[in-house]
Amino acid sequence: MIDRRLGLLFFGFLCALVLIVARAAWIQGVRGADYRADAQSQQTEQVAVPAARGAILDRRGTELAVSEDAATIFATPYQVKDPAEAAAKLAQVLKVDEDELLETLSDEESGFAYVDRKVDLPAAEKVRQMKLDGIGVLPDSRRVYPQGQLASQVIGSVGIDDQGLTGLEAAEDDLLHGTPGEREVVFDALGDELERDTLTGAEPGADLRLTIDADLQARTEGVLADLAETYHPAGATAIVMDPKTSEVLAMANHPAGDPSDPSAAEPAELENRATGYTFEPGSTFKAFTVAGALEEGLVTPDTVFDLPPTIQVADRVIEEAHERGPVSLPVSDILAQSSNVGSVMIGQELGAERFDSWVRRFGFGAATGVDFPGEEQGIVPAPEDYSGSTIGNVPIGQGLSVTPMQMAAGYAAIANDGVLRSPRLILEEGGERAAAGERQRVVSSENAGKLRQMLAGVLAPGGTASEVEVPGYSLAGKTGTAQKVIDGTYSESQFVASFVGFAPVDDPELLVSIVVDEPQGDYYGGTVAAPAFGEIAKFALPYLGIEPDKG
Repeated sequence: MIDRRLGLLFFGFLCALVLIVARAAWIQGVRGADYRADAQSQQTEQVAVPAARGAILDRRGTELAVSEDAATIFATPYQVKDPAEAAAKLAQVLKVDEDELLETLSDEESGFAYVDRKVDLPAAEKVRQMKLDGIGVLPDSRRVYPQGQLASQVIGSVGIDDQGLTGLEAAEDDLLHGTPGEREVVFDALGDELERDTLTGAEPGADLRLTIDADLQARTEGVLADLAETYHPAGATAIVMDPKTSEVLAMANHPAGDPSDPSAAEPAELENRATGYTFEPGSTFKAFTVAGALEEGLVTPDTVFDLPPTIQVADRVIEEAHERGPVSLPVSDILAQSSNVGSVMIGQELGAERFDSWVRRFGFGAATGVDFPGEEQGIVPAPEDYSGSTIGNVPIGQGLSVTPMQMAAGYAAIANDGVLRSPRLILEEGGERAAAGERQRVVSSENAGKLRQMLAGVLAPGGTASEVEVPGYSLAGKTGTAQKVIDGTYSESQFVASFVGFAPVDDPELLVSIVVDEPQGDYYGGTVAAPAFGEIAKFALPYLGIEPDKG
């Protein structure tokens, strides 16, 4: 009887052993690969190692945007023993919502989750010292802007994954971004890190050097801020340029935003108005009307026109900005005093076809080629689309739209002896000199000189900006005051004030363009925009080492 029981017991153990061996064979032989993969997925994480973005520098090497070391805080939620305690401790150190973090840490199905990214190193070290189960720290980098909001719309911003979102950060993302690496991190069953292996190393991005001068940019932005405090405009922009090279030395906008926090910025704070804002230029456009007539041999600076108080073109009566009686004025005074009637008469001498040809030769209706994304082209009506009154509108800067950059480039051609060049914003890419922009002669050197002298009259006694001066330097330029078109009609209360000027007159080395959208209280280009030109020029001329006029 006992032997029988022993036999049954032995048989039972034998069956159990067979089942165990079979199960082991099944697990190891058939399902082994699956279980090993599951174990590895639970204890191994592959994480991207962001590449440091290349720096954005000003022309002198001043850092405008750089990447600095930071950290990413991550979680392996199924390894977090006490999600509530971990969430409470982490929320005290990191700027994260405790409730949202608790929800993340409580997801036991998740093997990886971000807790916080782009964390500064002192905060990351505090997290590391907590030694919380299931919480880890990885190296990262983040974008910082050492000069604060300086040139914020030009530089642009980046997203959480270091991709360029706006401005040059977006346009030059391929150059700046670099190549991310990959790292494998292995944890034990308790969630403690056992080892980390770099699978592929990160390669940093290349640097971008701009034509902008940080000190001149700061002064230009300061002038715009003072202007905004006085006139409370909807927006304003200023471009400072070397007319000989068409290098942009400053490109300022008001209002400005924080590039390190683009999500908190208003749309106007992200817009680069210098290239993205279009407006009817008004009287600043008259210089191009005169330029075409000079080149066609229709007028000289001394050609006299008998000007009635008003002029009728088709169904429109065009008046002067200020009421006057009949006068006779030479072309030089028509430009200096910004006569609407005189400019229309010069435009009529040209006629639609020739006028359109000269407008387009100066680059209007097309992108300037400046190195900035999303550049607007403006609108220039074709001659076949002219109505009866169009030839009375366009010579005085109405019925077409331009950008501040187009106006700056056009006036730079006048300042540069008649040669139009594509504006430049980028000096070097990855240490390599950027290609120079295209150049084209649009008017003769002789006529460019005549235009400069006539534009000098704008700042002389009797001109529309006669109160602006910079001691020791001769100045030239043109004021503009344009009514905005609202719902198809010209507004009586909303204006754009502008001024484009350069110095010294005989050999210009500095050009400044100012555009002010909807200034309040006063709206004339001569009193709103021209003084801002004077303030920038007072700083820029000596700062750039430009010699005063001789004699």
